[in-house]
This record gives sequence, C-alpha cells and structure tokens, in this order.
Amino acid sequence: MSGVRLVGLLSAAASALSAGAKGPEPESRGAGRPPNIVFILADDLGWTDLGCMGSRYYETPHIDRLAAQGIRFTNYYVSQNCTPTRAALMSGQYAPRTGVYSVGELTRGREQDRRMIPPPNQTALPIDRATVADVLKSAGYATAMFGKWHIGQRGRYHPSRRGFDEAIVSMGRHYDFQTDPPVEVPRGTYLADFLTDQAVRFIEKNRDRPFFLYLPHFAVHAPHEAKPELIERFRKKEGVDGHRDPVYAAMIAAIDESVGRILARLDELKLADHTVVIFSSDNGGVGGYQAAGIPEAEHTSNAPLRAGKGTLYEGGIRVPFIVRYPPLARPGTTCDEPAIHVDLLPTLAELAGARLPSQPLDGLSLVPVLRDPKARLPREALYWHFPGYLEAGRSGWRTTPVGVIRCGDFKLLEFFETGRLELYNLREDLSERHNLADAMPQKVRELHDKLVAWRQSLHAPMPRPK
Repeated sequence: MSGVRLVGLLSAAASALSAGAKGPEPESRGAGRPPNIVFILADDLGWTDLGCMGSRYYETPHIDRLAAQGIRFTNYYVSQNCTPTRAALMSGQYAPRTGVYSVGELTRGREQDRRMIPPPNQTALPIDRATVADVLKSAGYATAMFGKWHIGQRGRYHPSRRGFDEAIVSMGRHYDFQTDPPVEVPRGTYLADFLTDQAVRFIEKNRDRPFFLYLPHFAVHAPHEAKPELIERFRKKEGVDGHRDPVYAAMIAAIDESVGRILARLDELKLADHTVVIFSSDNGGVGGYQAAGIPEAEHTSNAPLRAGKGTLYEGGIRVPFIVRYPPLARPGTTCDEPAIHVDLLPTLAELAGARLPSQPLDGLSLVPVLRDPKARLPREALYWHFPGYLEAGRSGWRTTPVGVIRCGDFKLLEFFETGRLELYNLREDLSERHNLADAMPQKVRELHDKLVAWRQSLHAPMPRPK
C-alpha cells in the first residue's frame, strides 16, 4: 500500500495535505468564497426508496424537490455495506488501499460453510489517510459531522480528530440513544431529529464562512423504530411494488423531514444558491433477497434491481445520488454516467478549490458531469473487491468472496470459491437475470483480464482455499 504510515494523527493529516496539488478553481469562487457543502447520507436506503426514484408508497417530498432542483444520478455506486462505503467516501480510495472491506470480520456465517480463508479486515480508516474533512479544513472550511461514523469510533479514529471541528457520533438506536461525546438529550427524542438540530445549529453558526456539513443519519438502519404519528400515516396506505412496511416508510419520512428542515434553513439564511447539497445512501436496501433465492429477511424491495444490501448485485451497490448546486447543475436533470463513492473527495476538492491530498486517489471529480450530464468521465471501469463472507439467515450467503468490474454497459462478477464468472449487460438486463458468460467468452476474457490487472496493481489480498 502506498503512502508512509505516520504515528501522529495531526502530523499525518498535515503531511498528506502538504504535498498535494491544488485543484482547479471552481466556478463559484468568483462570488468571493467557495461554496458551502452539505452531504446527507442515509443508512440502508435502497435505490427505489424515494418518490423521485419511483416509489409509489414512500413519501419523500423534500428529497424529491431537491432532485427537481438539481441533478439525479442513475448509475451511482457504493460498497455492499456501510463501513467500506464510508471509508471510500472519506478517503477517495478503493477498499484494497484502506483494508476496509466490511463491518466486523470477513469470516461471517458458519465456519463449516466457508470454503476459503479470508484475509484480515480493517474496521477503521487508517490514520495516515487524509479525509474529505482534512482537505476542506485546509481550504478554510468550518467542518462538522453528526451521526454514524463507523470507521473508527474511539480515540484518534474519532471524527473530531479526522478533520472535523465538531463531531457527535451516534448509532445503534433511534430512541434512548447515546452520543460520543456525551450530550444531554431530552427523553423521547428521535435520533434523526437530534442530528438535524445539530446540523441546523452548525449552519446558523457558520453562515458567514464556508462550511462543510457531513450528516450521516443512522436511519433507516435496524432496529426499525419510528415516530408513532408517522407510522400511523402509513398504516392507512396500501403497499405498492414491494414497498409496504409502515415503520420503514415512517423512518424514510423522518429522513425526508430532516432534509426539508436543512433546505428551509438554507433558504431562510439566503445560502441556498451558494451551497452544494448532496443526498445519498451507504448501500442498497434490505430487500430483494427472496426473489434472488437468498434466505434473508427483507424490509423493502430494490426491484428492478437484483437482491440487496450485502450482495454485489445491483440491489446491493446501486443507490440514489442527488446533487443540487444552482451555479453548476441544471435543475431537473439526470446523469447516466457511472459514478462511485471514491469520486466524492476529488469532486468536493475541485468545488472548494482545495488541495488534493498526496495519497493515491481512485476517484474522479464529477464536476464535468455536474456541468454537463451527457459528458463522459475519463476512466475505463469501476471496481469492487470483497474477499470475505456475508451471511444470510442461518445457513446461506448474501455473498461469498467476489470481485466485480463494470466497464461500459457490461458487468462481470468473479466468485473466488468456484471461479464462476457472471456477465451481464446492464443496459439490456438491469435485473441481472441473463448470464452472458457462455455466450460472450471474448467479453468475459476482456473484463476478467482488466479485473485481475486492477487487483494486482493495488496488491489486493485474496482469500485462500482451505
């Protein structure tokens, strides 16, 4: 892995930033200061779990308005579960560079069912990686994070020591939750509301300087708990297209309320035209398993995408991604160009006119496609490497060790236990129903060669046969 491992946190961030190159000047700098940035991240929200993404049961008027005022990406990707996505978002690096592949261990499920021995898994973003917050803070931004961090909770890994001026971490419960550092919270407070209170306060406090607000909600992650009045609203509705759980719908509505409050405060402070607002999710929704033959409980549907969270099929890794920034992105547009979590850091650095860190970056700035949704990014493919196991139910798998490449319309999966290769044309077969591996051997060889070469270039660790 490239880069020098440093002992101290502050010196690590400073070293990573000092050698960087300054990004291009964004269009907004003529206004006298770089734009504010608000990044709202939902947890476990599926690709179709928003009104603007097709749901006819869930209600998300504020997020839908955000999409109508900005640009909606239809081919945006993350990792199969939360921790590797968050590490990639913060560092701009794919998992083989950070060692962060999953939550906990890669030896999930029953030992007797695993045919390979996975490599070690890191659960914290290495200390020597500069974060998005480090990059923006170095450019004069006030920075804050409120919510689920999950890439190193304690000590030097806490977000307050990873570039954030303010940081309150909380996850695990939606009511009677704890915070780090401890904050006194009135009994009965809903976590999404508390986090939004902190976010609004931070915006008000920093209205006169550029700020970066990272708001990673714990909702809609289990345990599924929601405000009673919102649950009651959805109990009266009939389910549509696999969207039918009133508690889950109420949790989505709470996230939408949060987005609405933040957008309203930006409007009131006359900051909306000078603020980049991004909304996304950390992995696919918890659903689609039964149709894919996976013995796992489900709470939503990702259809037409295959499967859900914990898989490397589209339902597990394709999520909503919405950007509103009036000086750059035209209202009501969509972008079909594939994009991925490692693109966030270079994108925000360019928008802020900030220096890029010296660490290798796997992502590209999305500014060209924000400006022109029909533009094409100068990269060959997107990649995933997951050398472990994620269990399903008592005796099944959401995924076994697998590598994935998406190149153009084609997606290849290589399952390491058996060497099985699956090839799909996503333009013609979004649901990944028709494996073209036997029918298109030349395309399989082409993509597999690229995938292997990419793994080798990053020294990606492979699982070993027992």
